[in-house]
Amino acid sequence: MDYLQEITELREELRRHSIAYYDKDAPTISDFEYDAMMRRLENLEAEHPEEITPDSPTQRVGGPALSQFEQVRHDVPLESLQDVFDGEEVRDFLLRVAETMPQAEYSVEPKVDGLSVALEYQDGVFVRGATRGDGQVCEDV
Repeated sequence: MDYLQEITELREELRRHSIAYYDKDAPTISDFEYDAMMRRLENLEAEHPEEITPDSPTQRVGGPALSQFEQVRHDVPLESLQDVFDGEEVRDFLLRVAETMPQAEYSVEPKVDGLSVALEYQDGVFVRGATRGDGQVCEDV
């Protein structure tokens, strides 16, 4: 299979799984399997940047806000965490951070897949909880 065919097939498959996960709340594969497919697509697009398109699953975060909730907009985009799968990726991350913040301190914990939520407080009083949505438009929950 050539890389263009693989990119096309990965994008289609990731879109189907995203719809099942985000829109229907009925995932069809494990988070690990989804992440592995996404990582493969990211690697192919890095090797062939001319093939990156705005509608690629690598260019979006989360899913659309659902209609049963009031839609709101994040003041600052709520992005996704970046997964790392081995010690080399952790080392590379630490080196990148050290270039701009040599005195950085870290708190590390395992990533738990599930709902991302932004909690907003004004003067210490909770005023809103919002899902990640697509990173810009979200659900007021």
